[in-house]
Amino acid sequence: QVQLQESGPGLVKPSQTLSLTCTVSGLGGDITKNYYYWSWIRQPPGKGLEWMGAIAWSGSTKYSPSLKGRTAISRDTSKNQFSLQLSSVTPADTAVYYCTRDTVIASRGTLVTVSS
Repeated sequence: QVQLQESGPGLVKPSQTLSLTCTVSGLGGDITKNYYYWSWIRQPPGKGLEWMGAIAWSGSTKYSPSLKGRTAISRDTSKNQFSLQLSSVTPADTAVYYCTRDTVIASRGTLVTVSS
């Protein structure tokens, strides 16, 4: 089965850019095949899940309008990884961040705290 693992800093200062990487492995884990969308989802403390954006098997991207252009998702096919960048962060961006295949959460996620 597919395995996804988030990595990146657990603490980011306000106004900086949050950067996370997802390493994908296992069956069905080739990010360039099988028509999957590879997404980032987050959950702030005490709140619900929020879909942030995705990169498709083709490399095309789509983003949640609610994040107002602060999000960028890219990939490194040589490493079978995809990445998230969220700019101009504030404490409201503190959340557990998940990388997913087709919005199915199958990892533990990573907590990112925005604080000075």
